[in-house]
Amino acid sequence: METQTQWVATSDQQRLAVRTFGITTNPVLVLVHGYPDHQEVWKDVIGHLEQDYFIVTYDVRGAGESSVPKCVSDFRLERLSKDLEEITNAIIPGRAFHLVAHDWGSIQSWESVTDPRFEGRILSFTTISGPCLDHAAFWMRNQFKQNKSRFFKQLSKSWYIVAFQLPGLAPAVWNFFDAERWGRVVNQLERKHDLPLNHNIVKDGKYGIKLYRANFIPRLLKPRERYAICPVQAIVLKYDNFVSPELVDELPKWVRNFRKVVLNANHWAILSQPDLVAQHIREFIQQQS
Repeated sequence: METQTQWVATSDQQRLAVRTFGITTNPVLVLVHGYPDHQEVWKDVIGHLEQDYFIVTYDVRGAGESSVPKCVSDFRLERLSKDLEEITNAIIPGRAFHLVAHDWGSIQSWESVTDPRFEGRILSFTTISGPCLDHAAFWMRNQFKQNKSRFFKQLSKSWYIVAFQLPGLAPAVWNFFDAERWGRVVNQLERKHDLPLNHNIVKDGKYGIKLYRANFIPRLLKPRERYAICPVQAIVLKYDNFVSPELVDELPKWVRNFRKVVLNANHWAILSQPDLVAQHIREFIQQQS
C-alpha cells in the first residue's frame, strides 16, 4: 500500500498522526480505530478498499504516534469530534466523506454523526461494535423496565468499564501486556491464529482508558436525544464479547436511513474478517450513490 504520513496540530495543541492511502480524486473514506488499538488495525481492510477510495486514517489522541493529553477532560466526546473536524479540514478541505469506525472509534464518531454541523459533510456512517453512548443509555433504561435479562446481559459484558474508572490500577494493568500476550487474547476471541499484532499495546491501553473516564458516567447519567444526519450501517458481530448485538435494535428510532448486517465474528472482525467488513462497507457506500 502506498501511504503518506502527515501531522495535524489541533486547536488544543495536540499532534495527531494521519495517514492517507490511494488516489486523492477517489471518493473519500475516513476510518477511525477503537480501543486499545491504533490506526494500523485497519491495514487489511484498507488493502481491500484502497483501489476505489482515498482513505484517511489517524491515531486517536493518546494512541499510536499521536500525542497524549494530560487531562481526562481532553478526551471528551466533544473534543474528539473536533479532532475529526480539524483532521478532515486539513487533509480534505471542503470535501465530503464516508465514515467507518470500530469500537471506541465508533462511540466517538456518533458525536459527529449526530451533530448538525456535519450535515452534508459526512455522507454515510458504518458503525462496528461501538454504540452511541446516549442511545445506549436510553436502551439500558428501557431494558431495565421491560427485559431485565437483556439489561444484565449487557451489564455483564461491560464489567471492564467499571474497572477503567479506577485511576491508578486500571492503567497499570497494561504494563503486564506485550504484543504477543495481547495477540493471544485477540486470537482466542476471534478463533484464528497469527492475526496482526499491536506493538504499541501498552501505550494504547494505558492512555486510552481516559476515553472511558471522560465520557461514560456523564453520558449514561444524562443521555441526550441524538439523531443521525446521514445514512447509517451497523455491522453487528454476532459473538461480540463486549457489545450486545441487541444494542442496535432501537437504532431506527435515531436513524432515518438504516441498514443492519450480521457477521459471525467476535469483537475484532476488522482483523479476522477484513474482506467481509470491506465488502459491506463498499456495498453500503455504493447504495448512497
